[in-house]
Amino acid sequence: MCSMSTSQFDQLHIFEGLTPLQNTILRNLFIEETECSGTIIFDQGDPAEYLYLVADGEVLIRYKPDDGPLLTVARVKQEGVVGWSAALGSPAYTSSAVCSTDCTLLRISSASLRELCNHYPDLGGLILERLANIIAKRLRNTHPHVMALLEQGLHVNAHRVVPTNHY
Repeated sequence: MCSMSTSQFDQLHIFEGLTPLQNTILRNLFIEETECSGTIIFDQGDPAEYLYLVADGEVLIRYKPDDGPLLTVARVKQEGVVGWSAALGSPAYTSSAVCSTDCTLLRISSASLRELCNHYPDLGGLILERLANIIAKRLRNTHPHVMALLEQGLHVNAHRVVPTNHY
C-alpha cells in the first residue's frame, strides 16, 4: 500500500468541492493501490470487505451463473465504482472484478465507510449520495449490455434472479 497522491485524489469528481477538513478525513480512509492488467481484485463469493473507486484504467465485472458461462456484465472505467456489495453490507461479492488494463484504484473498507457515516454524518451522507449516483449511472449503462448478451443466445433461467446490481 502506498499513501494517496494529492493529484490522484483530486482528479476524481466524487471528491470535488470538499472542505480542507473533509479532504483530510477522506484521504486518511481511502488507500491507493496500483494493479496490473489481469489482476483479480475480488472473486464472486469472496467476503465483501472493500469498495473501490477506479481512478485510472478499466475493470471488468464478471458474473458466473451456476448453470451458464462466465458473463462480462460491465466495463468500469475512471470515476466508476466496483465492490459496492461492501457498502451495502452484503456478506459476499456477487460478481468478480478483474483489471483489463493496468489500474489505479482507491479502496475503502466497509468498516471505514460505516465509521465515516457514524462520526461525520454530513460527509458520509454526501459521499454515499455521490456513490449512489455513480452506481445508478452504471446500472443504466449495464442493462443494455446484459440484454444484448441475452439476445445473443445466452439464456437466464426465468425463475432465478441474476444479481447484477451488487458489484
